[in-house]
Amino acid sequence: MNTTPQPDPKDRPARLTVGVVGAGRVGPALAASLRLAGHRPVAVSGVSDASRRRAAELLPGVPLMPPAEVLRHAELVLLTVPDDALPPLVAGLAETGAVRPGQLLVHTSGRYGARVLDPALRAGALPLALHPAMTFTGTAVDVQRLAGCSFGVTAPEELRLAAEALVIEMGGEPEWIAEEKRPLYHAALALGANHLVTLVAQSMDLLRTAGVGAPDRMLGPLLGAALDNALRSGDAALTGPVARGDAGTVAAHVEELRVHAPGAVAGYLAMARATADRALAQGLLRPELAEDLLGVLAHGTEGDAR
Repeated sequence: MNTTPQPDPKDRPARLTVGVVGAGRVGPALAASLRLAGHRPVAVSGVSDASRRRAAELLPGVPLMPPAEVLRHAELVLLTVPDDALPPLVAGLAETGAVRPGQLLVHTSGRYGARVLDPALRAGALPLALHPAMTFTGTAVDVQRLAGCSFGVTAPEELRLAAEALVIEMGGEPEWIAEEKRPLYHAALALGANHLVTLVAQSMDLLRTAGVGAPDRMLGPLLGAALDNALRSGDAALTGPVARGDAGTVAAHVEELRVHAPGAVAGYLAMARATADRALAQGLLRPELAEDLLGVLAHGTEGDAR
């Protein structure tokens, strides 16, 4: 349930024509959410076959156009391209005169704030950075997942209410992020979400090697409980051999990983050291046990060097 106070009607953006530049997994879903709020998608750009299929599925009837044409037709433009492609895209659109005064230009990059849109700002556009803290599939399920999703919002102060209103209309929860904090904010999300996928995939691979027929079914309840406990209790939720100081168990883990999944050893050791540090700070790991544990981890690092 969206608990964010609804903006006063005078602060809500009028019903707008919407364009999408970059029909990856994010743009069509956001435009579809804006359509549900009464806005009107009118143009989308996409190059690959996959992007064209996504646009057809999530924005049926909306014509495909080159990026400059999308800007010509839309009052609100979503720039949903990869982070590294965003600065040259904005610069190119501004230099070619595609940006119109008064046009709302929204990018969804987590890394950048509003300043990356400065070339468009100088051309008269209204810059907004609205980053949904969500993983996207490129399907209709993404529209449903936006309900209650936090958005990292960065914009000039005079556009703050409009930015927050757009987020709320998409079903999201606006969270204001200072311009200079955007890279740190994005690093935090990547550390939690992107690396989680890698860890889970590695865990499933190892379970299959150990003979488990349905690793997803085994991990589901365990990981669900661990995530819930971590979100509720933070470091106090730490469990397992590292937090307990079971150096022998950790050594056995490292040896098995060297045999069956050598590519996972470095990640295991790095996370074990980080876990030990946090467990020590919380008083969960006794100092006298930590010494042997840290020795095992150091030996594991030396083994990597060999």
